[in-house]
Amino acid sequence: MNSVAQPAVGHSKATAIFVCILAALAGLMFGLDIGVISGAQQFIQKEFAVSDSTIGLIVSFMMIGAAVGAMVAGWLSGHLGRKRSLILGAVLFVAGSILCGMAWNPEVLIVGRFILGVAIGLASFTAPLYLAEIAPEQIRGAMISLYQLMITIGILVAFLSDTAFSYSGNWRWMLGIIAVPGALFLLGVFFLPYSPRWLMMRGRRAEAEQVLLKLRGNPVEINKELSDIEEQLKVPQRGVHMFFQNANFRRSVGLGVLLQVMQQLTGMNVVMYYAPRIFEGMGYNTESQLWFTAIVGLVNVLATFIAIAFVDRLGRKPILYAGFVVMTIGLGVVGTMMHLGIHTHAEQFFTVAMLLIFIVGFAMSAGPLIWTLCSEIQPLKGRDFGIGCSTLTNWVANAIVGWSFLPLLNGIGEARTFWLYAAFNAVFIVFTFWLVPETKGATLEEIERNLMAGKRLREIGR
Repeated sequence: MNSVAQPAVGHSKATAIFVCILAALAGLMFGLDIGVISGAQQFIQKEFAVSDSTIGLIVSFMMIGAAVGAMVAGWLSGHLGRKRSLILGAVLFVAGSILCGMAWNPEVLIVGRFILGVAIGLASFTAPLYLAEIAPEQIRGAMISLYQLMITIGILVAFLSDTAFSYSGNWRWMLGIIAVPGALFLLGVFFLPYSPRWLMMRGRRAEAEQVLLKLRGNPVEINKELSDIEEQLKVPQRGVHMFFQNANFRRSVGLGVLLQVMQQLTGMNVVMYYAPRIFEGMGYNTESQLWFTAIVGLVNVLATFIAIAFVDRLGRKPILYAGFVVMTIGLGVVGTMMHLGIHTHAEQFFTVAMLLIFIVGFAMSAGPLIWTLCSEIQPLKGRDFGIGCSTLTNWVANAIVGWSFLPLLNGIGEARTFWLYAAFNAVFIVFTFWLVPETKGATLEEIERNLMAGKRLREIGR
């Protein structure tokens, strides 16, 4: 390695950050698709004259497609590589966006949403995995959190786009315009390096060394990282086999699944998918609904910077505690206001403010940190399988939450629906204490050694 010209460490860190930002743009596609369907629903419902049940299918079929994408993403990322999997996801995203914009009936729209979902399922598995393998450990939490930041930016951009097109009611442009950033992301992915871990898994050590030289710059650090990866790869990746043979691996897979269920049951995606409907329940007209929805998107973006700034300083668990407490209070108060009745402008603004406080709680904690933890806790030899299980769980739970929200509103009422999600967040404070490890400052290799040594889950990051 000494014979190779070595870039300065500072320059290498800047290169690593740039690569991580480019990879994290996969989250932009996810956010765009969440955002556009929120504003387009009422116009789709009017043009096609469909019921709330059909709207629920249009919303949730994206998540069903994402579950399918997540199921095959582990195999694809292992055989094609992380980079090529991201390329495939981008191609499907562009195709699905165009089909949604051209849809001539609800069935075609559902198919387009399904294709978009497959694309997002691939990206939601591959991008955090790629980021965990590319980022230096000192900033790994912040870099993986970039993925969530890009999701929030995508949601905001989509909400603003929806608001602009709402004056004409052109939902086709709302859904079709997101093909443009999808195409730009597709172009950018071609400039990403291959994951050094994946290269090592394929026996391409020299290429892995060259990638790490650009991303780390420190020969000692590079040699140690290559040695650690090499040691772990002595036994090949056998996730399914490990799951049935190794109880410690089953624990990490179970924790990843639980974390993703927790993220979905916070109620955040309900707000993202149905924000205009929620604001309608607060007494706002159509234009106000969409503008407040855009404000939700803006707050979501800004609050995500809290996680990026503090995740590698304060750690994962303190931020999760704070987030679940804030979300419990926010949704609890929103439910109470809806129960008491919202009659004045002051009561309307107060209820909106509490909903925004809930958004802050999610965006600073469970939003980015669940993805971070799920990419950190799985051992290398079962990482594709473990992250695949947790990502699949995310989308299945997401589809159930997205489909069930309107029946819940119509069945038990708005107040009880928000109280239900507030109660979930309160329970998650306890789950975080008993089960979630603090992984701040720990290498992926150290986390794996602690897991396989049989340490309690909440101690594997020590």
